Amino acid sequence: MTTTALVVLVAIAIIIFLSLFTYFIPVGLWITAYFSGVKVKMLKDLVGMRLRKVPPHLIIRPMITATKAGVEANINNMEAHFLAGGNVDRVVNSLISADKANIALTFERATAIDLAGRDVLEAVKVSVNPKVIETPLISAIAKDGIQVKATARVTVRANIDRLVGGAGEETIIARVGEGIVTTIGSAVVHKDVLENPDKISKTVLAKGLDAGTAFEILSIDIADVDVGENIGAKLQTDQAEADKKIAQAKAEERRAMAVAKEQEMKASVVEMQARVVEAEAEVPKAMAQAFREGNLGIMDYYNMKNIQADTKMRDSISDTEEKPKK
Repeated sequence: MTTTALVVLVAIAIIIFLSLFTYFIPVGLWITAYFSGVKVKMLKDLVGMRLRKVPPHLIIRPMITATKAGVEANINNMEAHFLAGGNVDRVVNSLISADKANIALTFERATAIDLAGRDVLEAVKVSVNPKVIETPLISAIAKDGIQVKATARVTVRANIDRLVGGAGEETIIARVGEGIVTTIGSAVVHKDVLENPDKISKTVLAKGLDAGTAFEILSIDIADVDVGENIGAKLQTDQAEADKKIAQAKAEERRAMAVAKEQEMKASVVEMQARVVEAEAEVPKAMAQAFREGNLGIMDYYNMKNIQADTKMRDSISDTEEKPKK
């Protein structure tokens, strides 16, 4: 092996060694931590993090931030929180914000809130600066049938102690909406709501709607109140239209029954006429039988014909007199 090849191999080995050394032992990060007052053991902490597949900078840099802010933190606890799927940066920043705002927040509670899926830093900020939640347009109907529409602004403050297991903003909005609907629905006339919109906020606020939630309601302000449709009149109109259709259906049913009755009577008349014709057809047979048996004489027959002719003449005269003169 030539000298040049040997030098190349040594250089490659040195480069590989330095790469592995700097990977497992981030010297720059260790120097930064040392001069920041954070005690980090090179082999136990930095190399151990690499072996546990924990990026050292995600633990050491938040540790430096906490130390400089005067907040107590433990590397092992921070590493455990990272391995549990938590956000170490967010937890440390929330602890610093809580400490500056004189809010009692421990590392254990902060990590529990973070692992519960809530933004612990945002919760601390809302504890310091209350948040305003605006409800959507809520419609309700007063007792006089007039629809009233209202929107409200709910000022809330995060309750650190109830963040784990407490309900969120959706529950606050739903409860406030229910309270607005109940208050408007109990008003005798809609003008009472328009004249005193603060009545809604006072009634809703007195219900303790923040129970079991992660927030504390500070105030409820009615942002807008407007009059909607006359639902009572509309319902009455719809009822009247329904009654009209029912009456029309019943009238049609009676008409159909009357038509059926009339058709039945006509059929009866036709049947009677048919029986009369049938009976008249039997008269000549009866007369012939009477002649054969001697019960009817020729003079009787002529008298009957004269009576029929006389009756026909009288009917003809009567019809002529009843016709109007032209």
